[in-house]
This record gives sequence, structure tokens and C-alpha cells, in this order.
Amino acid sequence: MLFERIAISLLLIPFGIWVIGAGGWLFTLTITVILCLAAYEYAKLFQRHGFRPATYLLVIGTLALVLQRHLSAFAHDAFLLALLVLISMTWHAIDFERGAPQAGTDFALTLAGVLYIGWMGSYFISLRHMPDGVWWFMTALPAVWLADSAAYSFGKKLGRHKLAPRLSPKKTWEGYLSGVIFGPLLTLGMVLLWRFGAGPDSTITLGRALIVCLMVATVAPIGDLGISMLKRQFGVKDTGTLLPGHGGALDRIDSWVWASVIGFYIVTWLT
Repeated sequence: MLFERIAISLLLIPFGIWVIGAGGWLFTLTITVILCLAAYEYAKLFQRHGFRPATYLLVIGTLALVLQRHLSAFAHDAFLLALLVLISMTWHAIDFERGAPQAGTDFALTLAGVLYIGWMGSYFISLRHMPDGVWWFMTALPAVWLADSAAYSFGKKLGRHKLAPRLSPKKTWEGYLSGVIFGPLLTLGMVLLWRFGAGPDSTITLGRALIVCLMVATVAPIGDLGISMLKRQFGVKDTGTLLPGHGGALDRIDSWVWASVIGFYIVTWLT
């Protein structure tokens, strides 16, 4: 599996950098596909275990939220979320009338998926669209990737104290703290290069980047543990089989979503 993970990563990293750099509709459509796949996996994960979240509503709602964020930022978020809540309750009330035994729980699951994957996931778009967004995106997301790599490497060798034994038995406090330290430091090395590309008038500075990286490396791992919570509840290793060695789309974006939200608001407050 390690070989497959490395091979897939080597194939996807150049494509990812190209898409992030290009921005615009190419970036938005790529993010839309990833998030819609994650929404589909989320629905199927619960459906395989007796629940009935609305797959079509999850996917279409995610699609609508992401495209709305691209077209008009936050202008129509509240309206669209309110509309999705009303449609979702109507959907599950009808489903209960047709015999669904847990329609109330299904309603909550549908809303949770729309909010987490669709609305929170839309912050990928918001982060990329802000001033110097390409550089901030390439700061916030690598911070969590590098922190995760450092946590894995150091945790495997030095880990003694379990971080969350029920959620993720292999994660340790030693690994987590290594990620918090080395993730930001490694990312700052990349930021030195971004500074040349962004120019002297850019909003990205080493001080601001350090704050973003520290916050992302410290908090974003909770996203990984959160999706692990869903998988542990149902006794599955991955949410999907999209990428050999990597699992599904939802497995891949677990901490990325947190990184994009944290990155967006920290940059907004700092600049």
C-alpha cells in the first residue's frame, strides 16, 4: 500500500499544483468534483449501515453551495442553506410517510453532510479567491500535509502515548507535537519561495504565514479524527475506494476542509 500511496501522490501533485495555480473555473470544477464525490461517499457510508440520508440532495446541495461560492462569494449562502434545510425536511417527511423507520435521524445526517462537505468545503474556493489566494492556499494546505507527514514519521519512531486510542489507535502525542513543530517550519521554507512569486507588495509575509501554519497544524488534525469517528463507528477502514492506498475523496479531504476554513479566517483577520 505504501508503494501505491507514493505512486498516486507523484501523479496527483503536479496536477494539483497546476489546478491551484490556474484558479478560475478549472479550480472550482476540480474542487466541485472532489466534494461531490465526498458527499456521495458520506451518504453511502451511512446507507450501508441502515440509515437513509438523501444522496441526491447531498450531492446537489454540495454542488450548489460550491458553485454559489465561486459566483458570488458569501452573498447567497444564507438563502441557499435555508432552502436546503426546507427541502431536506420535506424530503425526509415524505420518506417517513413511505416507511423510512429513522427519518428524523436521516434528516439530521443529510443536514450534517450538506453543512460539513458542501458549506465548509466551499472555503476551498473562498481561500483561493482572496487576494494572493494562490499563495495562501499553497501555505495553508501544505501546512497540514507536512504536519501530517511529520506526525507519521516521528510518531512511528518515537510515539509512546496514544492521542486518541478509540478514534485512531496509531496516532500519538509525540507524533502530533512533532507535526505542530515541523509542519510549520517546513512550510515556511516553501513560503520563502512564494514570496518571490507574490512580489514585495504581497499580503503574505513570514510572520503571517507562521501564524497560519501553526493554527492549521495545531487544529486541522481534528478533521482527520472526526472522519475517523464515522469510520470507527461502522468498523470500516476507508470511506471509499477512489484512490488505491488513499481511500476515498472524503478520506483525503478530512483535515483539508479544516485547513481551508482556518486559513481563510486567519488570513482575513491578519490582513
